[in-house]
Amino acid sequence: MKHRHAEIIREYGPFPGIAGVHGVSFDGQQVWFASGEGLHVLDPDSGEAARRFEIAADAGTAFDGTHLFQIAEAVIRKIDPETGEILATIPAPGNGEDSGLAWAEGTLWVGQHRGHRIHQIDPETGTVLRVIESDRFVTGVTWVDDELWHGTWQEDQSDIRRIDPGTGEVLERIEMPAGTGVSGLESDGKDLFFCGGGNSGTIRAVRRPGE
Repeated sequence: MKHRHAEIIREYGPFPGIAGVHGVSFDGQQVWFASGEGLHVLDPDSGEAARRFEIAADAGTAFDGTHLFQIAEAVIRKIDPETGEILATIPAPGNGEDSGLAWAEGTLWVGQHRGHRIHQIDPETGTVLRVIESDRFVTGVTWVDDELWHGTWQEDQSDIRRIDPGTGEVLERIEMPAGTGVSGLESDGKDLFFCGGGNSGTIRAVRRPGE
Protein backbone atom coordinates (compact mmCIF):
# COMPACT_ATOMS: atom_id res chain seq x y z
CA MET A 1 0.00 0.00 0.00
CA LYS A 2 1.27 3.46 -0.90
CA HIS A 3 1.21 6.06 1.87
CA ARG A 4 1.59 9.77 1.16
CA HIS A 5 0.99 13.04 2.95
CA ALA A 6 -1.61 15.37 1.46
CA GLU A 7 -0.44 18.32 -0.59
CA ILE A 8 -3.10 21.01 -0.10
CA ILE A 9 -3.05 23.32 -3.12
CA ARG A 10 -5.76 25.77 -2.13
CA GLU A 11 -8.36 26.36 0.57
CA TYR A 12 -11.75 27.94 -0.15
CA GLY A 13 -13.85 29.58 2.54
CA PRO A 14 -15.12 29.73 5.14
CA PHE A 15 -18.11 31.28 3.42
CA PRO A 16 -20.47 33.85 4.98
CA GLY A 17 -23.54 32.24 6.53
CA ILE A 18 -22.35 28.68 5.87
CA ALA A 19 -21.61 26.66 9.01
CA GLY A 20 -20.34 23.48 7.36
CA VAL A 21 -19.46 21.76 4.10
CA HIS A 22 -20.69 18.21 3.54
CA GLY A 23 -21.20 16.75 0.06
CA VAL A 24 -19.00 18.03 -2.79
CA SER A 25 -19.31 17.54 -6.55
CA PHE A 26 -17.85 19.00 -9.75
CA ASP A 27 -19.64 19.54 -13.06
CA GLY A 28 -16.55 20.22 -15.15
CA GLN A 29 -16.52 23.93 -14.40
CA GLN A 30 -18.07 24.58 -11.01
CA VAL A 31 -17.89 22.94 -7.60
CA TRP A 32 -21.22 22.16 -5.95
CA PHE A 33 -21.34 21.71 -2.21
CA ALA A 34 -23.96 20.88 0.41
CA SER A 35 -24.19 22.96 3.58
CA GLY A 36 -27.14 21.27 5.27
CA GLU A 37 -29.75 23.88 4.41
CA GLY A 38 -28.63 24.65 0.88
CA LEU A 39 -26.81 23.49 -2.24
CA HIS A 40 -24.18 26.01 -3.34
CA VAL A 41 -22.08 26.72 -6.43
CA LEU A 42 -18.40 27.61 -6.04
CA ASP A 43 -16.25 29.10 -8.79
CA PRO A 44 -12.92 27.29 -8.23
CA ASP A 45 -10.97 30.06 -10.01
CA SER A 46 -12.32 33.07 -8.10
CA GLY A 47 -13.16 31.20 -4.88
CA GLU A 48 -16.60 32.82 -4.74
CA ALA A 49 -19.78 30.95 -3.81
CA ALA A 50 -22.19 32.71 -6.14
CA ARG A 51 -25.44 30.72 -6.30
CA ARG A 52 -27.55 28.74 -3.85
CA PHE A 53 -30.59 26.48 -3.97
CA GLU A 54 -32.70 26.39 -0.82
CA ILE A 55 -32.89 22.63 -0.51
CA ALA A 56 -32.07 20.10 2.21
CA ALA A 57 -28.50 19.02 1.51
CA ASP A 58 -26.90 17.38 4.52
CA ALA A 59 -24.58 14.78 2.96
CA GLY A 60 -23.19 13.63 -0.42
CA THR A 61 -23.62 15.38 -3.75
CA ALA A 62 -23.05 13.92 -7.24
CA PHE A 63 -23.33 15.00 -10.90
CA ASP A 64 -24.09 12.59 -13.76
CA GLY A 65 -23.27 15.00 -16.59
CA THR A 66 -26.82 16.40 -16.70
CA HIS A 67 -28.41 16.25 -13.25
CA LEU A 68 -27.34 16.64 -9.64
CA PHE A 69 -28.06 14.06 -6.96
CA GLN A 70 -28.25 15.11 -3.33
CA ILE A 71 -28.60 13.13 -0.12
CA ALA A 72 -31.10 14.58 2.37
CA GLU A 73 -31.66 12.47 5.48
CA ALA A 74 -32.79 9.04 4.24
CA VAL A 75 -33.43 9.90 0.57
CA ILE A 76 -31.49 10.87 -2.56
CA ARG A 77 -33.01 13.58 -4.75
CA LYS A 78 -32.40 14.13 -8.45
CA ILE A 79 -32.16 17.86 -9.14
CA ASP A 80 -32.17 20.12 -12.19
CA PRO A 81 -28.92 22.17 -11.84
CA GLU A 82 -30.41 25.12 -13.70
CA THR A 83 -33.57 25.58 -11.63
CA GLY A 84 -33.10 23.56 -8.46
CA GLU A 85 -36.30 21.62 -9.21
CA ILE A 86 -36.51 18.16 -7.60
CA LEU A 87 -37.18 15.71 -10.44
CA ALA A 88 -37.21 12.37 -8.58
CA THR A 89 -36.57 10.84 -5.15
CA ILE A 90 -35.21 7.40 -4.25
CA PRO A 91 -34.42 5.81 -0.87
CA ALA A 92 -30.83 6.06 0.37
CA PRO A 93 -29.36 2.68 1.34
CA GLY A 94 -28.00 3.73 4.74
CA ASN A 95 -31.39 4.90 6.07
CA GLY A 96 -30.04 8.22 7.27
CA GLU A 97 -26.44 7.12 7.90
CA ASP A 98 -25.41 7.98 4.32
CA SER A 99 -22.42 10.19 3.66
CA GLY A 100 -20.59 10.47 0.31
CA LEU A 101 -22.15 10.22 -3.14
CA ALA A 102 -20.58 9.67 -6.57
CA TRP A 103 -21.67 8.87 -10.12
CA ALA A 104 -19.88 6.19 -12.19
CA GLU A 105 -20.74 3.37 -14.58
CA GLY A 106 -24.30 4.68 -14.90
CA THR A 107 -24.93 4.15 -11.20
CA LEU A 108 -24.68 5.97 -7.88
CA TRP A 109 -22.09 5.06 -5.24
CA VAL A 110 -23.15 5.89 -1.70
CA GLY A 111 -20.95 5.96 1.37
CA GLN A 112 -22.46 4.74 4.62
CA HIS A 113 -20.60 6.62 7.33
CA ARG A 114 -20.61 4.51 10.49
CA GLY A 115 -21.54 1.40 8.52
CA HIS A 116 -18.02 1.33 7.06
CA ARG A 117 -19.25 0.56 3.55
CA ILE A 118 -19.99 1.86 0.06
CA HIS A 119 -23.16 0.87 -1.81
CA GLN A 120 -23.51 0.84 -5.58
CA ILE A 121 -27.17 1.54 -6.34
CA ASP A 122 -29.55 1.87 -9.27
CA PRO A 123 -30.20 5.62 -9.73
CA GLU A 124 -33.80 5.03 -10.83
CA THR A 125 -34.97 2.76 -8.02
CA GLY A 126 -32.37 2.87 -5.24
CA THR A 127 -31.88 -0.91 -5.50
CA VAL A 128 -28.51 -1.96 -4.03
CA LEU A 129 -26.33 -3.64 -6.67
CA ARG A 130 -23.12 -4.14 -4.72
CA VAL A 131 -21.66 -3.47 -1.26
CA ILE A 132 -17.98 -2.77 -0.59
CA GLU A 133 -16.78 -3.01 3.00
CA SER A 134 -14.26 -0.60 4.55
CA ASP A 135 -12.36 -0.72 7.84
CA ARG A 136 -13.00 2.93 8.73
CA PHE A 137 -15.83 5.45 8.65
CA VAL A 138 -16.66 6.38 5.04
CA THR A 139 -17.23 10.04 4.21
CA GLY A 140 -16.91 11.32 0.62
CA VAL A 141 -16.74 9.00 -2.40
CA THR A 142 -15.41 9.64 -5.91
CA TRP A 143 -14.28 7.83 -9.05
CA VAL A 144 -11.49 9.03 -11.37
CA ASP A 145 -9.72 7.11 -14.17
CA ASP A 146 -11.35 3.84 -13.07
CA GLU A 147 -10.07 4.37 -9.51
CA LEU A 148 -12.43 4.36 -6.53
CA TRP A 149 -11.43 6.75 -3.73
CA HIS A 150 -13.16 7.58 -0.48
CA GLY A 151 -12.58 9.89 2.44
CA THR A 152 -12.32 8.85 6.07
CA TRP A 153 -12.69 10.89 9.23
CA GLN A 154 -12.47 9.07 12.53
CA GLU A 155 -10.99 9.98 15.92
CA ASP A 156 -9.61 13.27 14.56
CA GLN A 157 -7.69 11.42 11.84
CA SER A 158 -8.64 11.79 8.22
CA ASP A 159 -7.34 10.53 4.92
CA ILE A 160 -8.25 9.94 1.29
CA ARG A 161 -7.83 6.34 0.22
CA ARG A 162 -7.93 4.43 -3.04
CA ILE A 163 -9.50 1.02 -2.71
CA ASP A 164 -10.00 -2.04 -4.86
CA PRO A 165 -13.66 -1.82 -5.94
CA GLY A 166 -13.94 -5.59 -5.93
CA THR A 167 -12.44 -6.43 -2.55
CA GLY A 168 -12.30 -3.14 -0.62
CA GLU A 169 -8.54 -3.58 -0.12
CA VAL A 170 -6.79 -0.27 0.55
CA LEU A 171 -4.27 0.40 -2.24
CA GLU A 172 -3.18 3.93 -1.41
CA ARG A 173 -3.62 6.45 1.41
CA ILE A 174 -3.24 10.22 1.36
CA GLU A 175 -2.99 11.34 4.97
CA MET A 176 -4.49 14.73 5.80
CA PRO A 177 -2.77 17.07 8.30
CA ALA A 178 -3.79 16.77 11.95
CA GLY A 179 -7.06 18.55 12.63
CA THR A 180 -8.03 18.56 8.96
CA GLY A 181 -11.08 16.43 8.15
CA VAL A 182 -12.60 15.19 4.89
CA SER A 183 -16.38 15.22 4.68
CA GLY A 184 -17.29 15.41 0.97
CA LEU A 185 -14.89 14.25 -1.76
CA GLU A 186 -14.81 14.82 -5.52
CA SER A 187 -12.21 14.62 -8.26
CA ASP A 188 -11.86 17.30 -10.93
CA GLY A 189 -11.23 14.45 -13.39
CA LYS A 190 -7.54 15.33 -13.52
CA ASP A 191 -5.05 15.96 -10.73
CA LEU A 192 -7.09 17.46 -7.90
CA PHE A 193 -9.50 16.32 -5.23
CA PHE A 194 -12.01 18.79 -3.76
CA CYS A 195 -12.49 17.91 -0.09
CA GLY A 196 -15.28 19.21 2.12
CA GLY A 197 -13.97 20.29 5.50
CA GLY A 198 -17.04 19.64 7.65
CA ASN A 199 -17.61 22.21 10.40
CA SER A 200 -14.55 24.20 9.34
CA GLY A 201 -16.80 25.54 6.57
CA THR A 202 -14.02 25.16 4.00
CA ILE A 203 -13.24 23.22 0.86
CA ARG A 204 -9.65 22.12 0.24
CA ALA A 205 -8.10 21.30 -3.12
CA VAL A 206 -5.68 18.39 -2.58
CA ARG A 207 -3.29 17.16 -5.24
CA ARG A 208 -4.09 13.71 -6.57
CA PRO A 209 -0.77 11.85 -6.64
CA GLY A 210 0.68 10.53 -9.86
CA GLU A 211 2.57 7.31 -10.27
